[in-house]
Amino acid sequence: MSAEAKTMRRLEPAAIKGVMSREVANFRTYWKGTTFSSVLEPIVYLLAFGLGLGATLVDEVAGIPYIEFVGTGMVATAVIFSSALPSMFGTFVKHRFQNTYEAILAAPVDIEELVSAEMLWIAIRSGFYGCFPLLVTIGFGLDPAPGMLLVPLFCFVTALGFAGFGVAMAATVAKIDQFNYVTALFITPLFLVAGTFFPIDGLPEGFQIVAQANPLHQLVELVRGGAFGFEPVDIARFAFLVAFAFAMWRVAVSRMAKRLID
Repeated sequence: MSAEAKTMRRLEPAAIKGVMSREVANFRTYWKGTTFSSVLEPIVYLLAFGLGLGATLVDEVAGIPYIEFVGTGMVATAVIFSSALPSMFGTFVKHRFQNTYEAILAAPVDIEELVSAEMLWIAIRSGFYGCFPLLVTIGFGLDPAPGMLLVPLFCFVTALGFAGFGVAMAATVAKIDQFNYVTALFITPLFLVAGTFFPIDGLPEGFQIVAQANPLHQLVELVRGGAFGFEPVDIARFAFLVAFAFAMWRVAVSRMAKRLID
């Protein structure tokens, strides 16, 4: 075995960079529409729930003005919808219809590098757009806090996990319309019990236990910690998100390997 082969790393940065550069070049063609919707959506939610519901029915939640409660929680909503859904549909289309992955794997890129690059790009993009609801909420009166500087990191790690989830689902389903089951059974329930619009303390005890295992809920609590003050338990919350991202990465690599190598 040559010295060059001995020093070959499992994940080659050059291979990952090459795959990501393709995604960046493609993103340049539609970034304006994505950015517009990412800014407009939290504004609509805050107007509807924060100023509408908050002004008529709910004034505060746990001592936090309801518009700020919803605004900080909307970060998790932005993250899951900008990571899980694009990774599911994007991966499926590139593999089943465009044969993009077959072309990439013809180059010196393996499946682990391919999946890692896809997840990293989606997580970086989602980490960026996930901060928009927080910025919009600041415009609605939320006071900036030093802890908010960690929110992009929290968003990135969470998006990494859901990007892996999306890739794994894309490698599992047989038809693209089967994503309806994934959305109804997983994404929507996670979104609803994340603590975005109401505290999970009001749920039945069994549902509270399930909600505590929801990565989106952990992200919501971390974002609110950054805005209103961290607690010691937030370290465990971040560790949970890191473990979730790592587990989804390995599952995504395994599922894509079975799908592409048949």
